[in-house]
Amino acid sequence: MPLIRIDLVEGRTDNELKTLLDAAHDAMFDAFHVPAGDRYQIVQEHPASRMIIEDTGLGFARTAKVVVVQVTTRPRPRDQKVDFYARLARYLQERCGVDPADLMVSCVENTDEDWSFGFGRAQFLTGEL
Repeated sequence: MPLIRIDLVEGRTDNELKTLLDAAHDAMFDAFHVPAGDRYQIVQEHPASRMIIEDTGLGFARTAKVVVVQVTTRPRPRDQKVDFYARLARYLQERCGVDPADLMVSCVENTDEDWSFGFGRAQFLTGEL
């Protein structure tokens, strides 16, 4: 049920985007142990001039292949988040050629009452999920 929003510089092909989304889902599946069909992903592409993603003083450079991932999720243990960050970086590097320095991730937590998957119902609260 985590919702993944991915922001990146425009210019990737549909196949490259599919590979990137598959890698992100696999990292979430492996780290957060979500069901395989639990997949909610949104990609937003931006002109390069519309994305400024600096290194926060850590001393590395970003490229035009920068990927910003925001995960909205129910609370997760720290070890799952750390595992997700590492898996995501590894999967994106192996499958998409994204340098780990070009990855920024943010997790935003919410609770069961903050989700409706359709029909105007809060399925976690109604017991449907």
